[in-house]
This record gives sequence, C-alpha cells and structure tokens, in this order.
Amino acid sequence: MASPRFWSFAAENEGNTSNQNPGTPRAWCQAAQKFTGGIGSKLCALLSTGEGEKAANLAAKQEGSTLETCGCKELCTCSKNNIDFSVLYSTDLLPASDGDTATMAFLQEVMDILLSYIVNTFDRSTKVIDFHYPNELLQANNWELTDEPETLDDILLNCRSTMKYAIKTGHPRYFNQLSTGLDMVGLAADWLTSTANTNMFTYEIAPVFVLMEYVTLKKMREMIGWPDGSGDGIFSPGGAISNMYAMLVARYKMFPEVKEKGMSAVPRLVAFTSEHSHFSIKKGAAALGIGTDSVILVKVDERGKMIPSDLERRIIEAKQKGYVPFFVSATAGTTVYGAFDPLIAIADVCKKHKVWMHVDGAWGGGLLMSRKHRWKLNGVERANSVTWNPHKMMSVPLQCSALLVREEGLMQNCNQMHACYLFQQDKHYDLSYDTGDKALQCGRHVDIFKLWLMWKAKGTIGFEAQIDKCLELSEYLYNKIKNREGYEMVFNEKPQHTNVCFWYLPPSLRYVEDKEERLRRLSKVAPVIKTRMMEYGTTMVSYQPQGDKVNFFRMVISNPAAAFEDIDFLIDEIERLGQDL
Repeated sequence: MASPRFWSFAAENEGNTSNQNPGTPRAWCQAAQKFTGGIGSKLCALLSTGEGEKAANLAAKQEGSTLETCGCKELCTCSKNNIDFSVLYSTDLLPASDGDTATMAFLQEVMDILLSYIVNTFDRSTKVIDFHYPNELLQANNWELTDEPETLDDILLNCRSTMKYAIKTGHPRYFNQLSTGLDMVGLAADWLTSTANTNMFTYEIAPVFVLMEYVTLKKMREMIGWPDGSGDGIFSPGGAISNMYAMLVARYKMFPEVKEKGMSAVPRLVAFTSEHSHFSIKKGAAALGIGTDSVILVKVDERGKMIPSDLERRIIEAKQKGYVPFFVSATAGTTVYGAFDPLIAIADVCKKHKVWMHVDGAWGGGLLMSRKHRWKLNGVERANSVTWNPHKMMSVPLQCSALLVREEGLMQNCNQMHACYLFQQDKHYDLSYDTGDKALQCGRHVDIFKLWLMWKAKGTIGFEAQIDKCLELSEYLYNKIKNREGYEMVFNEKPQHTNVCFWYLPPSLRYVEDKEERLRRLSKVAPVIKTRMMEYGTTMVSYQPQGDKVNFFRMVISNPAAAFEDIDFLIDEIERLGQDL
C-alpha cells in the first residue's frame, strides 16, 4: 500500500495524526506543512473543478480503486482520493487521457518520500548512512531490469528503497567530500529545472536560463577582478571538465592550427602544475592528446603550496629541451591540504615566459565571496582562466562548475563547428546568446538556475556568512586537537582552508618508539575507524596518504548545517571507535 499522503485528498484524515506512517517522524508533518503551504488544497480544487466526468472514468478503469470528489467550485480540502497504485502503471499517468488525477496523486507520493528524507537528513539522531556491503544490497533488493512493466506501487517502493540506502550528504555530520549540504532553495531550483527539461545550447529553447547564465558568469568575473566583468565562460559538468576546457583554450590560443590539423602540427607542448594539484590536469592532458608525460609537476612547500622558483626552473629546463611551455595550473585550495598557491608570484613567472595562467579554484574559489578570506586568492585577477565550483563551498546542488576566461570570444573560436542545422545564422534574435557552439557538449544541462536562485535568496552577504562559518568551524576543530593527546597534525600552523589534516593515535601507539613499526600500524588506523563510522552510520570523514605520509584524516567542512556540536561529536566518535586499536 502507498503511504499516507501529506497533501491528503481524504477529508476524514484531516487532523488525524494516527494515519501517519509510523516510520515518519512527527517533525516531518510539521515541516511539510510549512514547506507546502496551501498547495494541497489548490491541487484538490484544480482536480475537482470541472473534472467530475474525468474522475469517474478513471475510477471505473481502476479495479479496487475509489475516487470521490466534492464538486466544489472553489479552493477546498474536502475532495477524497483513494488510488490503488498496485493496479496502475506509468501508462496511466500523463500524457495519458484522464491521467491528471493519477499523476498528481503519484507525484504527491513521491513528494512525501522526498520531504521525509529531507527532514531526516537534518535530524542528528538519524544515520548518515545505512551501510550495506554490495553483495548484501544486491541480494536484498531486486535491481534487475525486466521486459514487463512494474506497477506504480512497485515504482514507489523502488523510490523508498533508493532513498533508504542513499548517503545523507546534507547531514550535519557528513564530512566526506568537498561538496556537502542540502540547500532548500537550490533543491527547489533543481526540481524546477528538471520540470522545465530543456537544453542550454540555444536562446531559442532556454531563453531565461541562457540570460541567467550570462548575468551570473559576468558577476563571477567581476568578483575575480576582471574589468567590468569582461570575458567569457561556461558551466560544465564539473571541475575536471572545466580544467580541461582551460587547457584546450590555452592550446588553441598559442597554436590555433591545432583545431584542424591536430597535435602533429604543433611542437611538443608541456604543462605545469603542483605536486598537490588535482588529477584532472593530467587527465585533461591525456584526453587532449598532449599526454600525461607532458605534465610537469612542480615542488610544493611543507604546507602544500607551489614553489614559484621551482616553477620557473622547470619552465627553463623544458625550453632547453626544445619543449614549448603553454599552460600553468595554479591551485586555489588543494584537494587534500586546502593550500592556496602564491598566485601573484606565479603570475609573474607566467608573464615573463608568456605562458597561459590557469587557476583551479574548484575548491577555494568560493572564498572570493568572503571579504575576510578572499585575500588568499590575491593575484587571481591576473589569470587567463579560472575554474570555480559553486557546488563545493557554496553548497549549490551538484553539479555546478564554471570555467571563466578573461579573453572574450576565445572559447567560441576554439570550439565552434558552425552546425547550421542548430545554430542558424538567420535567426531573429542576437546570436551571441546561442551558447552551444562554444561548448564541447551539444546537450548541456541547466546548471545555472540553482546558483542564480540561491544567489537571489541569500545575496552575496549570505554566501559570505555561510563560508565564514565553515572556516570558523575548521579553526575550532584545529584548535581543539592541535595539542590534544592522541592527535598529531600533518602540517604545522592553522590551515588556509577548511581542510584539517591529522592522525589519530590510539593509546597502544602513543609510546611506540620504532619508527617503521609505528608508521606501519598508524597507516591502518584511519581506514579501520572510517569502516566503523560507516557501519555504525554515525559520521563520515575522508582519509588518504599524501607523498611519504601514511593514511591520515582529512576533515573538510562545507556544509552550512554543521555546528560546533558536530565537531565535538566527531572528535568523541573518532576516539570511541579507535580506542581499542
């Protein structure tokens, strides 16, 4: 049976809380009331007004289903639907004839599932994850696809199962990735975007979204510091693709003939990035035919920041070997340490050797929103291109990544293919708003609406407060554990970003003097504690090795729901789960 619906069509259910699903928390009902307002009654009126004949036809078609309407001509809550989804299929939903009532009821059930999940996500007493090993999930659930359709009752069961085992990435104690949090306005925007279901390649079919992208990219370029927000940009499927875009455009800028003639027409190109940079720089080089061996790694200091003198030394060495340096990727917020490369000094080197300067600010770009922290990106305005992922520090729902380019028109010239069947030149509007020909993709998802609507809702000062709070929480964690027994910091001094990197030493390890034995045992601590975290479902934190450093915890904070109590909980939980190791 389908679960009781919040937007109830049953008059006798009003005020009767005993009909609520026993697995649904009381708080959900209250939150759902606030969330939906009067939508339920409006939908009832919409369905009942002038729809009596349609409803009767649908009821006749559904064995075991009943449908009664009150016949009201105004908004009310007295219509009554008891739809048996076990006898309905997707073909009974819109665009089926007389499918509107069933469609509304079905989507209402889905909405109930989602609203319950949302409220549970922010409930600290719930699990972050209901973990099962892959073979267990495969055996416990029927994931196989069949030739025959399943009923809508089965489909709703699939929806519930999916959300049951989904990771609550918006949970205040989920710290596993750089992108966390669940923003209500961003979520609403995502729902609207999926409903609109359009493509971003022409103004013709996405006029509002194209204009939103134009306005937002200009605003982001202004925040970088480019005069009047001039330049270009595009939203891509993620930071890795944005970085590849930058490499592609940089290569075209230096050797435009590569577009038609390929890599055989250009000399051996080399790119430079730090030892702690994101793997996407090498992946981009591989995808573009430049080759991973042509990505030269520059040394970093003890904090993980690129050393400009080593960058220049390696550029000079490459030139002496007959290679052509064409691209330097500096990082604003490295993945593990959260380090910000010294952009001003790197810009000086790039200018001296006439090399394209890219800033991978996928993780740290959001700090441009903060007057308190944007100094960490000083020099970014001198970059030729910048990657900025609002789906990380700004908690915009995935995916939302922007590549911003200082030179206007360069992306268009680099990527356009003049497909006249899509980008006709005799349209009746300004063709500069047809963005598809400057993208690598043809079909492009509408990623802009989430960011635009959240920016409208929060304002720049709202994003600033959100980001400052996350950095404040990371400083709180750092101060709590830097001198606490059983903890060792991976690097000294306060982190630049929200990344706090540390080892936890169980009591049995704290006095082991043999260095090799200590490291061998220490390398196993974080993986075991992480395993226990997931099995208990209480929290999630990432770990990894880095260079000669064995596995350590990398605690990152980008979730606006996180609070001081969650930091305290994390410390207590690590100690509880690791005491016996």
